Amino acid sequence: MEQRFVLRNVQTVFDDQPFDMVMENGFITEITAANTATGVNQFDCTGLYVSSGWIDMHVHAVAKLEPYGDVIDEIGVKQGVATIIDAGSCGADGIGDLADEVARSKTNVFAFLNISHIGLQRIDELSSLDWIDAEKAIKAICTYPDLIIGLKARISKSVVKDNGVEPLRLARKLSEKTSLPLMVHIGSGPPPIEEVLELLSKDDIITHYLNGKANNLFDSDGKPIPALVEAIARGVHLDVGHGTASFSFLVAEYAKNQGIKPNTISTDIYRGNRMNGPVYSLASVMTKFLYLGYSLQEVVSAVTDHAAAWLRRPELGRIQVGDAAHLTLFTVQQGPLSLTDSEGETRIADRYIEAKGVVVNGSFITC
Repeated sequence: MEQRFVLRNVQTVFDDQPFDMVMENGFITEITAANTATGVNQFDCTGLYVSSGWIDMHVHAVAKLEPYGDVIDEIGVKQGVATIIDAGSCGADGIGDLADEVARSKTNVFAFLNISHIGLQRIDELSSLDWIDAEKAIKAICTYPDLIIGLKARISKSVVKDNGVEPLRLARKLSEKTSLPLMVHIGSGPPPIEEVLELLSKDDIITHYLNGKANNLFDSDGKPIPALVEAIARGVHLDVGHGTASFSFLVAEYAKNQGIKPNTISTDIYRGNRMNGPVYSLASVMTKFLYLGYSLQEVVSAVTDHAAAWLRRPELGRIQVGDAAHLTLFTVQQGPLSLTDSEGETRIADRYIEAKGVVVNGSFITC
């Protein structure tokens, strides 16, 4: 970013009054009336919305991992996403590899440390309790305190095999030792979803909460199971984590009808579902919630201030003079767009969100 840099004639989804924003050396230094800011390096943003930089709470960003891996900036700044949170790609054995990739990338990155020290080197990483090594995890957390913001446990049948809920009990103990919250992947049982939910506390995250599998959070009448209602009352956070197999339009409609809104909208994106769908991008997943009837303000908040609040980094979720400039520029286009969920069901939206650019870590990058 040049010494002085002006975004001219932008507006937020919360206020239709356009304004100019001035940045110097990567910080927001002035917010003024539209078309009044001065500077050589000006970008005309007429017709664009600006928000604080989008935050994707659930990605897989270690390029070498298969099938659940991708290049940081391909799922970050190139898609208008300023900050990504890797959701347990790495355990203690591999977190250094992620840290090395972060150092070479433009996107802001945080990570949930997989409680299995092998991480996603294989996809049944909790099938052996021997792979849950608290000492190794604590050492990793102490080595990378600015990167690791929580612990990840994938608690579904294909991951835990015959271990049931025991890996989550061990994760809970590690959470208590380290004062780090849990992100828990839910999916097919066993273990029964009720056994998973009862182990979750305030600020823990349920990701994939709108999945359509038999072990999901809503009954056949579309009502939330009691254990979900109780978890929400305890302050457990609901994250979308769309993914290849974890988002159902039907379940999402159940949730909306019951007033059970997502705290955060995230993708569970990796190379396969970015290139081949059904995820494609954070903008695409956000568009699905516009289609479902959430307001544009609700959708944007779910990838900005709500995520920043959970991270306890409110500066990442606001636009304020004096803060580092982390911003996303986007439009809402009118016209039909086909949207497909993880069950293969397709719906047609009549408008869609499209990322146009991002300002992050001193750079302006077009999408």
